Amino acid sequence: MQPSASSSPSGSARPGPVADPARRGLLTERIARELEHDIRSGQIAVGTKLPSERELAAQFGASRNVVREVLRRLEAQHLIEVAPGRGSFVREQSSGQARGYDALYRAGRPTVRQLIEARIPLEVEMVRLATERATDEDITAMRVARDALESATDVVVKAQADMDFHEAIAVASKNPVLRIMLSSIGGMMFEMMLRSNSDPSIGEPGVPHHPEIFEAVEARDVELACARMREHLMLGLRTYGPDLDVQVDTMARNHIETLLGQTEGRRTASGR
Repeated sequence: MQPSASSSPSGSARPGPVADPARRGLLTERIARELEHDIRSGQIAVGTKLPSERELAAQFGASRNVVREVLRRLEAQHLIEVAPGRGSFVREQSSGQARGYDALYRAGRPTVRQLIEARIPLEVEMVRLATERATDEDITAMRVARDALESATDVVVKAQADMDFHEAIAVASKNPVLRIMLSSIGGMMFEMMLRSNSDPSIGEPGVPHHPEIFEAVEARDVELACARMREHLMLGLRTYGPDLDVQVDTMARNHIETLLGQTEGRRTASGR
């Protein structure tokens, strides 16, 4: 079922296209998630031709640049096929794609709490191995991701840099199984990071974050790196409040709508 051209999933009117980078990133996330859900669930059937870029832009109240980015993402996920001169068509999913880990996890309706519980043993072990095995190149990759995260102001950019930091630790662990395990929950992690990187309460004093974790890894202090990673991940158990026992995708959808509302409020207040 196609979303209404005049309203968002919550039923509120969609704002018109905007050029604000922060809002553009959030719109891209929302539209991509919505279309991906409709394709994977079968609401948009295999072989269906998607509306044109112009029609999608009007439907979602976004610019055509945002729509192009969404279509590129869906194509990279092998959900659609873009036929030059003809348009974008929903692809048939192979059994392997249909049984992808992300789809399996989401079918179980995991909550934020359950995702945190899974990440703790996985990422504590990864940082232990990374601290022992990281090469100079691995340390540089972690530093670059840390610096990008610390300097970013846009929540989507911050969330991607956050993912890059944890991925760099996975690479440095030199264990491909652990790296694949982390990658398999990457979509849900990114959704959590959108919230974490826009929540002031996550900056709880005395709690180790990426700079402190990196410092321990760089110093080759295994015990400290593990302790800091564990404490960093457990912070969510204290700060997510009611969202802790909400499904990850529901939490993300609601939070993206909240952030979009905040950016619209700022634009209105500034008279833009």
